[in-house]
Amino acid sequence: MIDPVRDRQLSELNLVEVCTEILNRARTELYLNMRFLDVSLSSLGYEAAWTMDGLGTDGFLIYYQPDNLIQMYRKGRVLVNRAFLHMVFHCLFGHIDGGKKAGVPELWDLACDIAMESVIDELYQKCVYIHPSAARREMYLRLKAMGLKVLTAEGIYEALRRMDLPEHQVERLTAEFRVDSHELWRKEEPPAMASRRQNQWKDNREKLQTAMEMGVKDGARDNESLMEQVRAENRDRYDYKAFLRKFAVLREELQVDADSFDYGFYMYGMSLYGNMPLLEPLETREIKRIEDFVIAVDTSMSCSGELVRRFLEETYGVLAESESYFRKINVHIVQCDDRIRSDTVITSREDLKQYMENFTVSGYGGTDFRPVFEYIRSLMAQGRFSRLKGLIYFTDGKGIYPAESPPYDTAFVFLDDNYSDISVPAWAIKLILRRGELEEKAAGGKD
Repeated sequence: MIDPVRDRQLSELNLVEVCTEILNRARTELYLNMRFLDVSLSSLGYEAAWTMDGLGTDGFLIYYQPDNLIQMYRKGRVLVNRAFLHMVFHCLFGHIDGGKKAGVPELWDLACDIAMESVIDELYQKCVYIHPSAARREMYLRLKAMGLKVLTAEGIYEALRRMDLPEHQVERLTAEFRVDSHELWRKEEPPAMASRRQNQWKDNREKLQTAMEMGVKDGARDNESLMEQVRAENRDRYDYKAFLRKFAVLREELQVDADSFDYGFYMYGMSLYGNMPLLEPLETREIKRIEDFVIAVDTSMSCSGELVRRFLEETYGVLAESESYFRKINVHIVQCDDRIRSDTVITSREDLKQYMENFTVSGYGGTDFRPVFEYIRSLMAQGRFSRLKGLIYFTDGKGIYPAESPPYDTAFVFLDDNYSDISVPAWAIKLILRRGELEEKAAGGKD
């Protein structure tokens, strides 16, 4: 007598074995053609998910619906290869965790798929190559026309938001670029698991960059689109407010330091002698506060006035914190392109507030960083600073840098999707901000 349960289990086991072989072959073929991906390709296991819609990954395993995977393989093994690589790339570029703060999850999913398909479409490897459709080529050109040098998920997401596409166009694009399911990205998981995934793929990404930069014989240098994505994701990004707080100056102020003595001894002396505490509180304490520094704003044609405003608002947010400024500060806000356009001296929180309320951009010429450094040198010679901590220069990096380092800290602040840092001097600090974060906050400020 045939046991239907056992028969079904044997059938499912056979399907799982077939699917495992399909995925192993895909991984092997990808490895033979792109050896620099060896570590990343080996970082995902497989697991059957009978109720799943197609394929998907959580950064640890590739989950697949066996019937769907076999059907895909019958259409062509290149489709399976591309799907495997597509999911590996999602993990490499942090898409699983990166979208948790996205305001529109559907657009984030679409942006991630467009980004990864654009990379695969430009690999020109026989094992994954399919001639891109007209719709794909049109989307890639449109995004690059919007200023995206590298088609990262973050940049595409912001571009899609600016496009404000009608729902039917979003659905059409989703159908064009969708390869895998992203339902696993939004499942609840312990923080330790998310941290382990992020650390693992960050390590994989750094190893990939090293392998590609050293890879000459295996053709790694021909994969420029992938290399640009890896470099863009591996760039360190910073919290600008946290950085600005580090520009604080340690200074002694006349102020009771309530934490410098033991209240027990103090009260014991008062009770024993009447009016003689055993330990007097110190009359001064050291507090980190921002005193003298310069904010230079690149107002050349390549810098958006609205983003410049948002950058200054972020600065204002730090200066307005009660423990972050002296009663009288000395901050110069210099607007410049190829020459100095304006210099506004801020001596208080009220000055900065008034400046922001009446802020306008002056310039829109070319970019030359040298006049700002010369101007600061003249201010120092005039005794306009008591102790200049540093210069923060908001720019896209496309300009002429001074040959010598100044006698103060200098930080160049860039946006992550539109900057050139090839010529940034070794003596300068380089900070990279996400355009999306500034634009979201700028939009929030308008509401």
